[in-house]
Amino acid sequence: MATICITGPNRGIGLELARQYRMRGDDVLAVVRVPTPEISATGAEIFSGVDVSNEQQLARLTRELSGRTIDVLINNAGIFHDRNGLAELSLDAVRKEVEVNTIGPLAVAQALSPLLADGGKLAIVSSNLGSIENCSRPSGYGYNLSKAGVNMVGKMLSIHLAPRNIAVLLLHPGWVSTDMTSHEGPVSAPESAAGLIREIDALSMDTTAAFRSWEGADLPW
Repeated sequence: MATICITGPNRGIGLELARQYRMRGDDVLAVVRVPTPEISATGAEIFSGVDVSNEQQLARLTRELSGRTIDVLINNAGIFHDRNGLAELSLDAVRKEVEVNTIGPLAVAQALSPLLADGGKLAIVSSNLGSIENCSRPSGYGYNLSKAGVNMVGKMLSIHLAPRNIAVLLLHPGWVSTDMTSHEGPVSAPESAAGLIREIDALSMDTTAAFRSWEGADLPW
């Protein structure tokens, strides 16, 4: 039995991650802004009132978790606000996406990595849309650049955490049918979560800093 800490598990992929980890007997620490009945029903231990981009709230979370050990930290919390092209995009929305999707996982790692067990794992839910090589459309500026940025965060964290044998993984969950995608995706949240868990289970120091899909494929940067 392991202790899994997940940010943003009140719905979608994060909720399914919490459910599946709980179903196999792991302890789940659910870090949320506002808890939902669904995450409460999983039996996860809930830490509410935490925005991953708020340093004061993360400092409070660190105090609440003092003395605990985390085996796997999953940075799942994220937003997708601006889907427009250049002429119509909102720069405020772009800033917010970078704040939550890029700086958020960095802030969480800064706050909680001291609680990670030596030999533990840190996973970041990124996206194939953060792949510069695969970029094929001039829209979604904020989301795409925020995910490309968090890939660099993950790479740098892998270097920082290597002396403690903590492996880092960047994950593409697929185009998942959730509220974020207006339920348009062809992949179900349970399918995606199961694939992400398989990838995290298989992660080792030999594969640290990999960028992989929920189906197990290596992705281009």
